[in-house]
Amino acid sequence: MIPIVILDVHSRITAKVHRLGVKKKFDKALKLFSNNPFHPSLNTELLAPKTMGIWSFRVDRKVRVLFFFRNDRKAVELLNVTIHYR
Repeated sequence: MIPIVILDVHSRITAKVHRLGVKKKFDKALKLFSNNPFHPSLNTELLAPKTMGIWSFRVDRKVRVLFFFRNDRKAVELLNVTIHYR
């Protein structure tokens, strides 16, 4: 599988990752994600409504990253980091 290009991570996302205390986990998940966005441990899923094309992957049990695919799934743009069960 060809690695996915992750477009520049916005400073807002980086700040939130630090604030949530998941920097190491985020970096590990991002590395897995760039090699295989559907790696089983990431629990990647298409969110409802599916027509919006917004996906998420897991950083840990509580924290998820929202993203969408660009350029025929060759690149992704990270949208936000969220607490999953709120």
